Amino acid sequence: MNDDFDDEGSSRGGDSRFFEFDCPDCDANNPIGDGFRHGEYVQCGYCGVELRARVNGDGRLELRGS
Repeated sequence: MNDDFDDEGSSRGGDSRFFEFDCPDCDANNPIGDGFRHGEYVQCGYCGVELRARVNGDGRLELRGS
């Protein structure tokens, strides 16, 4: 799938590492010990949804279900 959620973030702070996220489905906070970056997948430890991480143009994390 080639949409605006793909590989844009690498030129916009995609090297940033995030160490937690709030699940957009169940609102649970999920700490990630090793962290994650743009383009990687994370899974909510509470509801189990798998999400793909993206860094937007403002350097903010966006998550989308896979």
